[in-house]
Amino acid sequence: MTDAPCPAPLPADELLLERPAEGVALLRMHRPEATNALSLGLQARLSAAFTDLSADDSVRVIVLTGGEQVFAAGGDIRSMEGCGPIEILQRHTERVWAPIEHCPKPVIAAVCGYAYGGGAELAMHCDIILAGQGARFSQPEIRIGIMPGIGGTQRLVRAVGKFNAMRLLLTGQPVDAEEARLMGLVSQVLPDEEVIPEALKMARLIASMPPLAAQQIKEVVLAGVDASLEAALALERKANQLLFATRDQKEGMQAFIEKRRPKFEGR
Repeated sequence: MTDAPCPAPLPADELLLERPAEGVALLRMHRPEATNALSLGLQARLSAAFTDLSADDSVRVIVLTGGEQVFAAGGDIRSMEGCGPIEILQRHTERVWAPIEHCPKPVIAAVCGYAYGGGAELAMHCDIILAGQGARFSQPEIRIGIMPGIGGTQRLVRAVGKFNAMRLLLTGQPVDAEEARLMGLVSQVLPDEEVIPEALKMARLIASMPPLAAQQIKEVVLAGVDASLEAALALERKANQLLFATRDQKEGMQAFIEKRRPKFEGR
């Protein structure tokens, strides 16, 4: 099912919200004049959009993209130049980005072109990263005398390991999509023109799955990654046991036995 684009929760000049299929929300960053640099305004719009979509039961999967040319070319340097440490502290970026970090629903990043600095960090907040062959990933903050401040050091090392992370962080040099895939940063590399269509195809597939199971899988993976194996396995068992209380578990198993397509309600 295809619906007309819906207005974003805040003015839609910098962030466009579409409903391309049932259960799927597409967020498209739209600052073409600034290569989608993550201004304070755009960050606020992303925060508000993820807050709203997280609470919207009609949304099961979110696709985040910057379009066919660029994902996001980093932070807005002009807004940071001249700032002191207290001003940077009082921006509380951790609060602004929390709705993205804690979104309970699967989030797919569709990356074409540059994902530099904050753009790479934004992609790493997502659960699946599909990249075009022309995509580039970089943490270039060291080149201007700072360092990543929205999780770039921590999420990157967890994704690609210490030695690859240190190379990217200490040189500021970009890697292409295929090298990022080999490192473990990217899920899949596609021709540039296929990235957004493939992301939407994957989103439709995930949206057809039982949403409570999808949310529990995401929660356990993220909570367990830094826990001991024993603690993480306990989380997994408890979440799996909980799903046996859902209507969707009954429907899924009954449909499997009856050899028919299940209809999941998210209950």
